[in-house]
Amino acid sequence: MSTAIVDRTARRIAEHALTHELAEVEVVLHGGEPLLAGPDLISYAVRTIRREAAEVGTRVHVGVQTNGLRLDETYLRLFDALEIGVGVSMDGYAEGHDRHRRYADGRGSHAAVTAALRRLTSGPYHRLFSGLLCTVDVRNDPIATYEALLEFDPPAIDFLLPHGNWSTPPPGRVPGSADTPYADWLIPIFDLWYGSTGHQTEVRLFGEIMRLLAGRASRSETVGLSPARMVVVETDGSIEQSDILKSSYHGAAATRLHLLRDSFDAALTHPAMVARQLGELALAPVCLACDLRSVCGGGLYAHRYSEAEGFLGASVYCPDLYRLITHIRDRFARDVAALKASR
Repeated sequence: MSTAIVDRTARRIAEHALTHELAEVEVVLHGGEPLLAGPDLISYAVRTIRREAAEVGTRVHVGVQTNGLRLDETYLRLFDALEIGVGVSMDGYAEGHDRHRRYADGRGSHAAVTAALRRLTSGPYHRLFSGLLCTVDVRNDPIATYEALLEFDPPAIDFLLPHGNWSTPPPGRVPGSADTPYADWLIPIFDLWYGSTGHQTEVRLFGEIMRLLAGRASRSETVGLSPARMVVVETDGSIEQSDILKSSYHGAAATRLHLLRDSFDAALTHPAMVARQLGELALAPVCLACDLRSVCGGGLYAHRYSEAEGFLGASVYCPDLYRLITHIRDRFARDVAALKASR
């Protein structure tokens, strides 16, 4: 991203914050691998965005999501000085992580990521650590994966379902099949996490489902019916929807909006953005007939796509989501009933 686009991004954020009287906003430096931008550009971007926002009375929280390979002392000192939260992508123990996260010559990156995480978590920089992101691979052992992540004492863990849809299904997910390989993988982790006598970490997917079962709103687009609250600024200044939509088809995230001519308010009225603000009105008939619709929310928007129906179907993970949510609901309900009976 050029400094000219950084400058315009900062002004557009301030403009939006002023228009909507936002006391605070969140900016995530994402990629690809964002640390490839270099310390100077990252420093310039964060300082510029915060300076413009401060002029309209808005506080900017900044985070970065990285694969950890360039997370050295130079970056850690910078992130410490700028108060930038650091999330690291890691897929558990060495064999599972290295199946996908490899160098071009085939070497696994687990050892390098582990070393970076030790630098982040074992010294004065631990306060910057915002959590781990783990992409689910049903070939990996779920408990071993979870326990490998816990070794770094993460404040939160995100388990990410692999991006796929009805036209391009994720690994191990046969569209239309009643099998639940992803729920089968996640449930043992939930049982261990939920049954722990001490606080281990926040597992965001489980926490969000429990919030929804308790009648509260979700804070994530993964489950629930809360409106989408995020836009992406590409390196050329294009304003786009969530980059997750790129897993659906080429151009799925595009809006034809650009920072040089359009405000973020223009994105709010874009038809594709509006569709992700409608809650139940955007759900497929099969979802509307489901007893878990307010909790599942149709699943992640990108996972609903098919060439025949666009985004008007259920999630390709529908059986997995139903089984996982039902399992959590039933355990939650039993414990609530037992607590009431003991009073």
